[in-house]
Amino acid sequence: MAGDINHCTIIGSGPAGYSAAIYAARAGLKPVLYTGKEPGGQLMITTDVENYPGYPEGIMGPKMMEDFQKQAARFDTDIRYELISEVDFTGPVHILKTESGVEVKTHTVIISTGASAKWLGLESEKRLMNLGVSACAVCDGFFFKGQEVAVVGAGDTAAEEATYLAKLCPKVHMLVRRDEMRASKIMQKRVLNTQNIEVHWNTETVEVLGKDGVTGVKVKNNKTNTESVIDVTGFFVAIGHKPNTAIFGDYLEKDAAGYLITQPGSTKTRVDGVFASGDAQDNVYRQAVTAAGTGCMAALDAERYLAAREII
Repeated sequence: MAGDINHCTIIGSGPAGYSAAIYAARAGLKPVLYTGKEPGGQLMITTDVENYPGYPEGIMGPKMMEDFQKQAARFDTDIRYELISEVDFTGPVHILKTESGVEVKTHTVIISTGASAKWLGLESEKRLMNLGVSACAVCDGFFFKGQEVAVVGAGDTAAEEATYLAKLCPKVHMLVRRDEMRASKIMQKRVLNTQNIEVHWNTETVEVLGKDGVTGVKVKNNKTNTESVIDVTGFFVAIGHKPNTAIFGDYLEKDAAGYLITQPGSTKTRVDGVFASGDAQDNVYRQAVTAAGTGCMAALDAERYLAAREII
């Protein structure tokens, strides 16, 4: 550090934040990482992770994040279990403020605040999370191979999840609240042309059924006001994600959904010295391995930024 100014401050943990910390620490940037309210991010509520390289037998999400955290700490990352609640990117030195009111000055900022899946808000949905309820078909679809599942949603995400699951499952029930989808025409066509996807129009989820695992879903037809039960063992919520980017206000460029926009081929934002990684800027892949990759990229971009200005 130069005086009381950090070389590199990382906002958020998870695969992106911890990967950025590992690379930044090994480059001598002495990173300070603020974990936020949910250290480890979405993987802390994920059970089996079987698609991350290096874990041939699979691993529990919280254990994987513990491994990431230990590796970052091994290289002397200063990990602080606190939330950054405000930022000021107006000057050449960036100013962050913690929830407890501490002011942090830093030459570079790596954003890895992630995104949070949107949920229906049902008690049964929360109770059966990771027991058959999921918000990621690519992550968890394999566990339901050969079983009937349901997908709730009507946009491109739901259409993609349904068509992905249709390759693994004999029957996919797609629950759509209205009599039409919001998905793009091409995605609607794919859904409607996939024989083992059954679209339930005007259908709202009342309750996810099951005790130690999903056994079905109770639904209501909004036109007839009648309820029925669909027997499924998996329930996928695909009503979108919300990036955790509100604290950055208008300093950074965002897309219509709030995801941070970075320069093509890099993690650079429109503010010099501020870099974005992971699900805060990725609305396409949203995987642990891609988040880790962009965390690495952000650390390398930060190192080059500091070197070019002879700060390190």
